[in-house]
Amino acid sequence: MSDTTILIVEDEPSIAEVVSLYLKRAGYQVAVAPDGQAALDSLGRRLPDLVVLDIMLPQVDGFSIARWLRDRSDVPIIMLTARREEVDRIAGLELGADDYVVKPFSPQELVSRVRAVLRRTRGGAAQDAEAPLAFADLRIDPRTRLVTLGDGEIALTAKEFELLYWLARHPRQVFTRDQLLEAVWGQSKYIDASTVTVHIRRLREKIERDPASPTHLQTVWGVGYKFEP
Repeated sequence: MSDTTILIVEDEPSIAEVVSLYLKRAGYQVAVAPDGQAALDSLGRRLPDLVVLDIMLPQVDGFSIARWLRDRSDVPIIMLTARREEVDRIAGLELGADDYVVKPFSPQELVSRVRAVLRRTRGGAAQDAEAPLAFADLRIDPRTRLVTLGDGEIALTAKEFELLYWLARHPRQVFTRDQLLEAVWGQSKYIDASTVTVHIRRLREKIERDPASPTHLQTVWGVGYKFEP
């Protein structure tokens, strides 16, 4: 069994049981929190490698937990929710969630999402071998996953870093949102294209001197986005 620990935050016992069973079968260690306060207590004691987080929870809701977690770490988050409205998905992504799954869902699909998120947030040997990228006052180091702007360090979530690094590795190349979903998230079939838009907006707020008139992360209207060095 892997030493990778997944925290499931879910108040419906039947769903928590099924998700836990499938993740254990996939080789992960699993902890379960039945409500929001129990989740915060668990996170306060020890951070897991990934959190599967329901939005509608008693005591403390999933959005609040995601905000608490993002203020303290870059632990990957997969939102698990019955809400289908786009505004809820965007709200989760705005708080730093790496992916989301809408109920009802396939447990096998969720396991695949967990694997994909962990694989991308941990990086691979090929990425680790890359030299740092430098553009004027912006520096991106894939080995340490550190981004600096001038003399200041920029705090990025795992997915924000991967999106920025992918675009910066292909300067001036224009990518559609579907292409970026495939390259960074590993799929485009199940994830709303607005995910890319949300992450681009957050990145601009963090690395651009003027987010309204970006220097690096530019929109190519009617097509997608490109990184301008």
